[in-house]
Amino acid sequence: MAKSSRPTANKRAREKAQQERQKEKQQRRAEARERKANAPPPSGDEDPDIAGMRPGPQPPPEWLDLDPAT
Repeated sequence: MAKSSRPTANKRAREKAQQERQKEKQQRRAEARERKANAPPPSGDEDPDIAGMRPGPQPPPEWLDLDPAT
């Protein structure tokens, strides 16, 4: 017995949806590239993630103050 359903229509719909998702993804990537290209360069020579740090042990953070009386 043959199947009564037509998987080709479902497959076409899935493929079309996949193509649309790929187009949207390409657009998002292009927008991100444009944003990065138009963004001002970071100021200074220092990496902002490690700005103000020095080699060796670091002082404890303020929120870790063990003596609340002071």
